[in-house]
Amino acid sequence: MATFKAIRIDKADKGTTAQLTQFDEAELMEGDVTVRVEYSTLNYKDGLALTGKAPVVRRFPMIAGIDFAGTVESSSHPQWKAGDKVVCTGWGMGETHLGAYAEKARVKGDWLVALPQGLSARDAMAIGTAGFTAMLSVLALEKHGLSPKSGPVVVTGAAGGVGSVAIAVLSRLGYHVIASTGRASEADYLKSLGAAEVIDRNELSGPAKPLAKERWAGGVDSVGSTTLANLLSMTKYGGAIAACGLAAGMDLPASVAPFILRGVCLLGIDSVMCPIEPRKAAWQRLASDLDRTKLSEITTEITLDEVLEWGAKILAGQVRGRIVVKIV
Repeated sequence: MATFKAIRIDKADKGTTAQLTQFDEAELMEGDVTVRVEYSTLNYKDGLALTGKAPVVRRFPMIAGIDFAGTVESSSHPQWKAGDKVVCTGWGMGETHLGAYAEKARVKGDWLVALPQGLSARDAMAIGTAGFTAMLSVLALEKHGLSPKSGPVVVTGAAGGVGSVAIAVLSRLGYHVIASTGRASEADYLKSLGAAEVIDRNELSGPAKPLAKERWAGGVDSVGSTTLANLLSMTKYGGAIAACGLAAGMDLPASVAPFILRGVCLLGIDSVMCPIEPRKAAWQRLASDLDRTKLSEITTEITLDEVLEWGAKILAGQVRGRIVVKIV
């Protein structure tokens, strides 16, 4: 295969351009494993890259897409051989390294995780970076000492990819989950995932008090900004919030009061450069702790041809749950 289909992003006079085109295999970047990509997924960061709304892409030309699942085609890495089923998320794919919206990808073997037993390539991308990030958040909360006995947990951006998976996992583990969303019409959907309560995001959108009434023992936040500041001010003594997103902004207009008067912890979650051992642990937990029926309910499948259209939709808040991209 001298060329293959890919979504290519190029630098333009004003911003960037993105189009589905043929990409020359000779232009693939260095790596010791070449993978035949079967599925990818659409994340908020992908939407930013595809539309050029934020400077996500750091080199040009770029193949968009920050995660994939597929089959090893060739390998000079000692851990991988042709035919192995693998998952790859993060590591700068779609930003500094040619990414996943393509029929082929060449990456470092050290970036790959074996597809967990019981998960298909499609399942893995129904989870994707968003679900992987949600599980890293749950693991961080558990490491902090949180358990269902600690009290309710809150999930912001609840109808999005991270939020949907976080609710499904936390509810299955026995937590009382409070889902925060700006889309009241999604209340039934969120309750079907396991949310015990659904609150309007406006409850968390005003200026944060240094300390507000204690409402939850912990939470998973993919929104940032004022929302995160309010979450912290409402967290119970000794609780923790796992912060993994910035949909509302990178600022944090908070005070130190929750930290020094209630012993609250803010847990930073990074899925891009996360070391390999936590990656393996998170994928194993996803294979065991995520209800596959619920995963199916939150997933919509699109083709590579539809990615550009859906990239704009995810930024407009018109996407619910997870979007799987069928590559081949």
